[in-house]
Amino acid sequence: MKQLFLTFFWIFSILPGVAVKAQNVSPESGAYVASRLASFAGDYEQAAYYFDRLLQDIPANSDIAENAMIVFSITGNFARAAEVAQTQPSSNEISQIAQLVTIVDFLTEDKLVEAQDLLKVGSASGSVLDGLLLAWTEVGLGQMSTALRSFDRLAETESFSELALLHKAYALSIVGDLEGAEAILSGVTYGPIRLDVRGLATHAQILQELERPTDAVDLLERTLERGDSILLSAMLASLRSNSKVRDMRINSPKEGMAEAFHTLATVYSSGTSEAFTLLHSRAAMLLDPSLADAALLSAEVFEEIGQYNLALDALDTVPKDHPNYISAVIARAEILFSMNEPDKALEVLHTLSKIYPDEPSIYITTGDINRRTDNFEAARLAYRRAIELFEVPEPRQWFVFYTRGITNERTGRWQEAEADFERALALNPGHPLVLNYYGYSLVEQRRRLDEALEMIERAVDESENDGFIIDSLGWVLYRLGRYDEAVEPMERAVALEPLDPVINDHLGDVYWKVGRKREAEFQWKRALSFIPEPNDTDADPDRIRSKLLIGLDKVLSQEADPDLNIAKEP
Repeated sequence: MKQLFLTFFWIFSILPGVAVKAQNVSPESGAYVASRLASFAGDYEQAAYYFDRLLQDIPANSDIAENAMIVFSITGNFARAAEVAQTQPSSNEISQIAQLVTIVDFLTEDKLVEAQDLLKVGSASGSVLDGLLLAWTEVGLGQMSTALRSFDRLAETESFSELALLHKAYALSIVGDLEGAEAILSGVTYGPIRLDVRGLATHAQILQELERPTDAVDLLERTLERGDSILLSAMLASLRSNSKVRDMRINSPKEGMAEAFHTLATVYSSGTSEAFTLLHSRAAMLLDPSLADAALLSAEVFEEIGQYNLALDALDTVPKDHPNYISAVIARAEILFSMNEPDKALEVLHTLSKIYPDEPSIYITTGDINRRTDNFEAARLAYRRAIELFEVPEPRQWFVFYTRGITNERTGRWQEAEADFERALALNPGHPLVLNYYGYSLVEQRRRLDEALEMIERAVDESENDGFIIDSLGWVLYRLGRYDEAVEPMERAVALEPLDPVINDHLGDVYWKVGRKREAEFQWKRALSFIPEPNDTDADPDRIRSKLLIGLDKVLSQEADPDLNIAKEP
């Protein structure tokens, strides 16, 4: 959770020169200590507060300034970060962070010439962002011919080509050349280019404005066959009903700049750099407060690093009339759940469902939260409502049938559960999660054990390093009375999931059956030590204690289950 700050402040602690500046920053300094503690705790807002105080006393400390600029930017205060950049001693080389925050500040203040000059000096975040921003400043200054040449020059680099052409189409759209923009987006001018959701929405909207609504509908229908998008679904519904479509195009150079920052943030989010993801997504939000995708990305990263309040603040910026508002509220519910407030999360979703009663994703999230809190009946009803709203179930919706199957199994509706698992497998054949849960459930019910074994073996083939699935394989062999064969997979499962109480308990049972009773008792004791308080696992501590007291054989005899391997087909 705190990897980001450990990276920054480990550097901050050991960079050469920091010790030399001890006369400027005493380790006993209140603001110094507080900024470090807040940083290591991952509290951006407190860190920003104490960095601000610290820099009032030691504005020339470049190491502290660098980290302060990062923190200020991540909290959205690029203006303060730019002020810090200006206090640093002039040199031939400006730091990447200082350049980035200064450029963002210039662009925010519409100081396009100053931004251009700085972009030509060095690199803010690599040549692709620099190239896009330079072209957009040219659009903003009315230098359209120059801007188009800049986009073309950037497109000459193969890895940047599609992105540069996409932004060129956006720029043409701004100046009213819809035909030129559409020719790029459709692949007529330069060949096919991959479009993200923003690009697809722009293409569909341009087609409609060119009085080609049938082509717009066809584009969105083909896209949605490959995956879901609340935004594109809402646009398609508007097109089909001939109602007004929300303007999703880029309508100003500043919005184009914001899109460039958001694109880079998305690239960084696929790696390990939370810092640069947030720096760029927050810049995008500042330049275009209506850019919901940037807000959603910022919130996602803030949630991942435990900065829940900043995540909620980012979500608050999504306009209520934006198609992604539904996604923002669903994200809010997920964050509230992460904050251990499931009741508030469910209340948020319930309110949203009254506004959008026909949106399946609301009920899916409601089901997920109820399932995670073991409220399986409420989860089952929520999943049922979501499935009722599916016009025709698609392969990507297999997970909803799978999770409803779990809730049906947990509420004693086995026939319905089987039907759901079978439907999930029909939509996504051979998925290991479904095969494992389905097979394991059959094992626990002593039913169709040979078929269950086959399912779980297939699941293991697909997920050979999943300890829980391998546990299922060992357990079905145990249920079949093939105790010697069960030892190896059960030991492997414990090696992969050493702290799971259920898997350790299972290994104890297997050891007992092959005569390794001392090792069985050791595993049962381990299992007991791993059961949390309160117990939210399937491990039964009382049953484990009974096995330690009287042995597994007597426990099974008391349960009228002396020979597990004689289970018959139903």
